[in-house]
Amino acid sequence: MRLSIRNVSKKYANGVQALENVSLDIPPGMYGLLGPNGAGKSTLMRTLATLQEPDAGQLLLGDIDVLNQKDAVRQTLGYLPQEFGVYPKASAEELLDYFAVLKGLTDRAQRRATTEALFRQTNLWDKRQQKLGGYSGGMRQRFGVAVALLGNPRLLIVDEPTAGLDPAERVRFLNLLSELGENSIVILSTHIVADVAELCTNMAIINKGRILLEASPLGAVAALNGRIWRQLTDKHALPALEQEHRVISAKMLSGRTLVHVHSEERPGPGFEPVQPDLEDVYFSALTGCLGPAQQQRKAEEAAQ
Repeated sequence: MRLSIRNVSKKYANGVQALENVSLDIPPGMYGLLGPNGAGKSTLMRTLATLQEPDAGQLLLGDIDVLNQKDAVRQTLGYLPQEFGVYPKASAEELLDYFAVLKGLTDRAQRRATTEALFRQTNLWDKRQQKLGGYSGGMRQRFGVAVALLGNPRLLIVDEPTAGLDPAERVRFLNLLSELGENSIVILSTHIVADVAELCTNMAIINKGRILLEASPLGAVAALNGRIWRQLTDKHALPALEQEHRVISAKMLSGRTLVHVHSEERPGPGFEPVQPDLEDVYFSALTGCLGPAQQQRKAEEAAQ
């Protein structure tokens, strides 16, 4: 089963163009949708989850028309939004059982077996009787995944799942997601480049409602070989460098500024080549350094 998104657009009443002719082909496995806050990621996720209508376009999940067969989509959909509410005074066991009933698991024995399996899968079995109000951020996210997995969905959408998690919780959560991607389509919507780099075999970069790049992370990084240069400089020299070169990123390092520049050849004295990573791909896309020819080359590499 594949998810096909064709020419999807959405403009809100306040005039914001959240999506503009978005087209993607998403195969089974982990798929990263990467972009800054306000890029249109959550709008696309809510549309896929049948929570809002686009102005135009077509969405197909296998042979299911997402826009016209919403009930069929919801039967095979798991959705973990960026923010979701829980009843803080209810235990995780009570609330997951309640959601299982809503999902149609009316047989008590089957429901108990299903919820037990999900608690074990999300590593919450020992905490199942704890009140949700006492759960940490990572535990709440894993509980959200347990709810999303009710009914063995073929499409799982997780929107900004690691935002606010501490490093240990983030690792546990990403390990859980990597296991889920083996059996279904899992769309990971995030602004955190490392999440996509560590988990996803395919990805797209989105900004201001438009898809800037669709490729495999490995192929996208490989296509930048020989095109990323760095220089360690003083902060006051940054404006001049930005005028002279295509600076894609600048960050502090030991009190100085580390600049990455996109260029087909050495930009000048003081620059050294650097092995690119997905962060360089991301910033190259956002700053407009990836032209149509480079995007096409990346797409071809991703298909190999």
